Amino acid sequence: MELFDRLQHPRTGETAILVQISLNASSNTYDKQEFQALARSAGANDVSFITGSRHSPDPKYFVGQGKVEEIRQHVLTNDADIVIFDHALSPAQERNLEKLLECRVLDRTGLILDIFAQRAQSHDGKLQVELAQLKHMSTRLVRGWTHLERQKGGIGLRGPGETQLETDRRLLNIRIKQINKRLQKVRNQREQGRQSRKKAETPTVSLVGYTNAGKSTLFNKLTDAEVYAADQLFATLDPTLRKLELPNQQKVILADTVGFIKDLPHDLVAAFRSTLQETIEADILLHVIDSQDEQRDMFRAEVNEVIAQIGADKITQIEIMNKIDLAEESTARIEPAHDDLPARIWLSSRTGEGLELLTQYLADYFSKSLFSGFLTLLPQYARLRARLFEYNAVTRETITAEGAFSLQIVIQQRILEALLKEEGVTLDMLTSDMPVE
Repeated sequence: MELFDRLQHPRTGETAILVQISLNASSNTYDKQEFQALARSAGANDVSFITGSRHSPDPKYFVGQGKVEEIRQHVLTNDADIVIFDHALSPAQERNLEKLLECRVLDRTGLILDIFAQRAQSHDGKLQVELAQLKHMSTRLVRGWTHLERQKGGIGLRGPGETQLETDRRLLNIRIKQINKRLQKVRNQREQGRQSRKKAETPTVSLVGYTNAGKSTLFNKLTDAEVYAADQLFATLDPTLRKLELPNQQKVILADTVGFIKDLPHDLVAAFRSTLQETIEADILLHVIDSQDEQRDMFRAEVNEVIAQIGADKITQIEIMNKIDLAEESTARIEPAHDDLPARIWLSSRTGEGLELLTQYLADYFSKSLFSGFLTLLPQYARLRARLFEYNAVTRETITAEGAFSLQIVIQQRILEALLKEEGVTLDMLTSDMPVE
């Protein structure tokens, strides 16, 4: 455990200096608030907020010599424990800054990883966070502390043939392989669950959105669940699945997933791919948006970017314009999809206003996406018949005098089209208007 104790994270109450530099003269007031919220979520007590602007990062310190000296003075004045940058730092930049400032330095990626480490509750969630941490740490083994320095030669100082750095790297690689092996088991288990839901013909609806947009509150309101929901970043990390019964008595699976954020670390997206698989495999995405936030358009774009990264950008999306209860004049309503814009439903997950519009919309959507009718299959389509039974799509079957299978089926249209494509046939070739006798 000694190796993992070296991960340097903010501890509750640590005095922190926050640094945010605008590159290419771009600045955003809300970014400052979000950065402060991130630092406080990790347990840091920010005493100074240092800003500046540059055309491009300095290769040695990210900031210029003058700004580094300013930061150093704030560290000395406030006896700071840590300096946190709202940017991704290279290992060399982080090492150079730590040496000059004589305190720990953390970048945005390390900060978000630390928050995720605190919030992960499930076994696989903790494994995924640890994997992302180790990958991040593996590029930062060469640090300024003596316990990681290479052994020196000389009488009585020669090592057993392996330096501390090499030992750390070897232990990291061993641990990463162990975690990947465990996570593969988790992926297999979740895949079995998804296949079971597909066979039971249960559609999946996945909640996505920027962190703190109100996804977990909406999830709790719809399913009477008790998922932790709070006015803080990344209140929910581990995915939760619950059944939701729609007004037409159809049942769907509702999935609550981790919230997204600007510049979400790529290692974290990769590590949580198995968690986000619920989003990739969903039949429809409910994109929850804080309708009262001035930055909602930027947040919408950030979420859609991550959705595209994980390959879920082709899935039908409905925008849930949440928190209408905070507006002076706003009523629950539906704005139908038009042009390239998805449908929008304005509601309040806190008060419940407009939830009936959402559930009815989902009921109508899935009713329209169902195929309910009759198929006549000749013996050469026995494999298609078997696949239909796999999906529990057959409600009744008889055999005609000619030896064909006459099936009454109810199945998702997209699944039926995929099965027909596998067999190289079209629906027109197999459908029949005659009921099963």
